[in-house]
Amino acid sequence: MTFEVRRAITADHPSLSGHFPDAPLVPGVLILDEVLAALRDWRKDCQLTAIRTVKFLQPLRPEQPFTICLSTSDDDATGVNFCCRIEGHVMVEGQLEIYFGTKVTS
Repeated sequence: MTFEVRRAITADHPSLSGHFPDAPLVPGVLILDEVLAALRDWRKDCQLTAIRTVKFLQPLRPEQPFTICLSTSDDDATGVNFCCRIEGHVMVEGQLEIYFGTKVTS
């Protein structure tokens, strides 16, 4: 089971000010925030519980379009693989841990 969505981070995003003023790069945490938003678009009934692994392989520039791909081996899997690609090249990859339903906290 897979899901893909295209995204881009606008150059005026507040997280970018001061993040390398002469050569702006999108912070990794902002990319992961987009991955989480894509996960919520795909699997509305789940919650992120952990980022098991993440590897940043190349930088992302503001306004640069990228594709987020999410996949699981079956509908009940608690592990979700993800990768972000720029023009077919993997920029970020990793695995998320998710929980289905309402999590009870004490």
